[in-house]
Amino acid sequence: MDENLEKTKEDKIEKKQPEGLEKPGKAKTPHFKSEPSTEEAQSIVRIIDKDVPGDTSIWKALTKVRGISFMLSSAICTVLDLDRSTKVGNLTPEQIAKIEDCAKNPAKYGIPPWLLNRRKDLESGEDKHLVSADLLLQKSFDIRFLKKIRCYRGIRHGKGLKVRGQRTRTTGRKGKTLGVKRKKKGAPSAAPAAPAKEEKGGKK
Repeated sequence: MDENLEKTKEDKIEKKQPEGLEKPGKAKTPHFKSEPSTEEAQSIVRIIDKDVPGDTSIWKALTKVRGISFMLSSAICTVLDLDRSTKVGNLTPEQIAKIEDCAKNPAKYGIPPWLLNRRKDLESGEDKHLVSADLLLQKSFDIRFLKKIRCYRGIRHGKGLKVRGQRTRTTGRKGKTLGVKRKKKGAPSAAPAAPAKEEKGGKK
């Protein structure tokens, strides 16, 4: 009997699961938080002043920045020897800094001047390319200058009308002209006008 009991005990010990393994469906959640991976860290990338999703291609991401067209974006990728289909999240900080410098100073990297958006500047006479906030600021300065010299375009800007010769008979009337006003129902009618007095010696 003692031998049989010892064998059964040995069988039970062998059937026990090894340490560290648990039954399926009863897995315990770890109490610690996993560190963010590199993909999560690069889910959003900031280029110049625009936040771009990390899974966007570099060619498309550059076009989201104000002042960069699809042609200039393609030229930047070609000059810097970047694959247009490369995801923005996979770029290093050094590559992003170089892309920003190329977007602000494209002439320095050999991009032709006909791709720039401000050629022969009025003050300096140089070919420049403006992006993001610099572009908006320069645009407001230009409109202010046109208003100051009182040219046709400046007058139209001051009146809030269309500047480039568009027709304004049927369009561009929002906030400028009013339609025919209808009388409200139940409104008191105007008092009748008093009859004019006849002059002395006039016809009866």
